[in-house]
Amino acid sequence: MKVLETHNPGYDLDLGWLNSVNINLTSINKLAKELPFSKELKDKYRAAWILKAITLIDLTTLAGDDTFSNVSRLCVKAAKPVAEDLLSELGYEYNKDCPIHTAAVCVYPSRVPDAVSSLKRLGFYEKINVASVATGFPCGQTPLKTRLDEIRYAVDQGANEIDIVIDRSLVLTGRWEDLYQEIKQMKEACGEAHMKTILATGELGTLNNVYKTSMVAMMAGADFIKTSTGKETVNATLQVGIVMCRAIKDYYNKYGYKVGFKPAGGVRNTKDALAWLVLIKELLGTEWLTPDLFRFGASGLLGDLELNLYQFITKKYPVAYEFSMG
Repeated sequence: MKVLETHNPGYDLDLGWLNSVNINLTSINKLAKELPFSKELKDKYRAAWILKAITLIDLTTLAGDDTFSNVSRLCVKAAKPVAEDLLSELGYEYNKDCPIHTAAVCVYPSRVPDAVSSLKRLGFYEKINVASVATGFPCGQTPLKTRLDEIRYAVDQGANEIDIVIDRSLVLTGRWEDLYQEIKQMKEACGEAHMKTILATGELGTLNNVYKTSMVAMMAGADFIKTSTGKETVNATLQVGIVMCRAIKDYYNKYGYKVGFKPAGGVRNTKDALAWLVLIKELLGTEWLTPDLFRFGASGLLGDLELNLYQFITKKYPVAYEFSMG
């Protein structure tokens, strides 16, 4: 199975750093409006960015009625995310060297064996990561022992990436040491699997808390920080993205380790995806635009990206259902 190159060892909790944080909301809102985003991306350049976005997706199914068939279909789409005729027009062919596939598939722990067996059958087990949510997703309110056992179970079943959720109550009550210790134990339970820490930013109250929680997660060893579970009322927003990217940059400048970023929830169309890619390029640099350091958490995004490629190639606008994942 593919293994990410980045690995964050974590550092001691620096409460002095946290206590000095003061986010200027007016400045963040202004920056969100001033960033160029995707307005200048046209024609073949836009198509190239769309292909890049496809390779950064954690293609996800987190439904109560997931079955082996659902997960198997997900893996097929992850392996061949664009119709072959469209891909050919863009200069690619599906073969063992084709780079056009999603970064990962993301499922519940009980469905990890389905993903592993499906990717092995397709010959993509070495190319596409198997991610699993864990730790009482989406609320994070189960006992810590249960959350740790869930991580170990998912890893034992073959997941090489774990998307944990934090207990938001620890943030809202300022219990930073407790949050740090919990995340450290989760990182240890992940073993060799990479850990993405979901902050559920829509439930953290303030942008100050978003920055502080990002920093605590990274100090505790998070390899990625992720905006949302997709189940909150407010999910990934550009303002939150700016604050989290600032935290990632500050962490890198102080400790020398690059931590990845994953927006999830509300990234549903091509315009959204391109806006996030431009934000990352502007705030963190092109070196972050790889599957090792940037992901989209999405289930419906891929269909719209493929639809836009169809429109670019044929100059026609198709019916949306022609590009549904099934």
